[in-house]
Amino acid sequence: MPVQAKFTQGSTLKHVVIMSATGAFGLMFMFLVDLVDMWFLSMLGKKEAVAAVGFASTILLFTISISIAVSIASTALISRAVGAGDMALARRRSVNCLVYGIVLSSTLVWLIHPKIPHLLLYIGASSRALDLSIEYLQILILGMPAVMVAMIGSGIMRAIGDAKRAMYATLIGGGVNAFLDPILIFGFGLEVQGAAIASLIARISMVGVTYYCVIHLYKMLAQFDLLDFYHDVKAISLITIPAVLTNLFSPLASFIVMEHAADFGDDVVAAIAIIGRIVPVVFGGVFALTGAVGPILGQNYGAQSFDRMQATLTSAVQYSFVYCLFMCSVLYVGQGWLTDTFNTTKETAELIHFFSTFTSFSFFFQSLLFIALATFNNLGKPYVGTLLNFGRATLGTWPLIALFSWFFGAEGILFGQALGAVIFGCFGFYMARKYISQLEKTETSIQPSLKK
Repeated sequence: MPVQAKFTQGSTLKHVVIMSATGAFGLMFMFLVDLVDMWFLSMLGKKEAVAAVGFASTILLFTISISIAVSIASTALISRAVGAGDMALARRRSVNCLVYGIVLSSTLVWLIHPKIPHLLLYIGASSRALDLSIEYLQILILGMPAVMVAMIGSGIMRAIGDAKRAMYATLIGGGVNAFLDPILIFGFGLEVQGAAIASLIARISMVGVTYYCVIHLYKMLAQFDLLDFYHDVKAISLITIPAVLTNLFSPLASFIVMEHAADFGDDVVAAIAIIGRIVPVVFGGVFALTGAVGPILGQNYGAQSFDRMQATLTSAVQYSFVYCLFMCSVLYVGQGWLTDTFNTTKETAELIHFFSTFTSFSFFFQSLLFIALATFNNLGKPYVGTLLNFGRATLGTWPLIALFSWFFGAEGILFGQALGAVIFGCFGFYMARKYISQLEKTETSIQPSLKK
């Protein structure tokens, strides 16, 4: 199937909506499968089994963040080549990103696997939960190369504009996981080990789906050449390393919020935890923006279509505003159902009501920051995005929630967090606009930076 730079023509709003919707659907399905996974384990009646997965997930989050970062680098570099019409370079970068990811992930497995008991002890696992965590993680960590390969494959698909097939890999992987969970956990009596094996097989199935499309459908992998790989390693690393740091700063902000919530008691901690589980489902379309906007910007940067790059940012803001307005309205109307469903105490319910009524729309401003991160990741300044996200996680979180919680109590935690999103979202988006204008002034002709 011939590859065309589809994002360099047509409605930018349509491209943003399709890319965001498919990405959001895939993300929300993954969260749903994780929830089902935990539900099956909870049916065992052993709380230590659920705790074991929780401890293991903390370490797995780090490995997944690395896979996401390499996928971001792949999308950025390949989409620019596609936009410039240089398919030979796009194919070369596809195979080099793949080899880079396999080498990196295999090295991490080699380093982490023998240290799993020590890592789990360090983060607080103990007794029976420690033993189960070790069993679970020793199996699942072996799937890190598969996750890496699947995510890079998804990044290649997004770079060439095929968001639907990139989504199919996520859906099929999640479906395989959900299908195998009850068979292995209950049917074979493997319990936690069964959940790990189901997830491992699901990750391998994702590889098969993505690479059927990448290799057979689009023929996007060139023959590997060691000298070309050596040339591309620096370009891949310059995006991957800042992207890893960017991904790791978000858990830092969550840790700061939870630490302050603990000062107000278990009811407030429960409210923050519930809100943390509501947010990915309700605002999945916002979290998908970074992966949606990046390939569109990358292709148009390769084609030197700066007016379409500015139009893409405008379209992303329009999409996000409408999406957030609708989902916040749904959240406002359904807040009573949420508190009843989670059987909350009065104090927990009050904080959920406050979030649903007053601070949930701050995710629109959070989306502005995501748009900015996509801009800098895909246009050659990934470290700027890293600094922005670090600023939001620290200066945009700790001082504000400390100040407002001192004045307004637990509600001040949510208000301070929301205000930080407003400040850094607006500032980041302004910087992104300004950066594209600067690029337009300095780059008047096609320069495959992309330069071989």
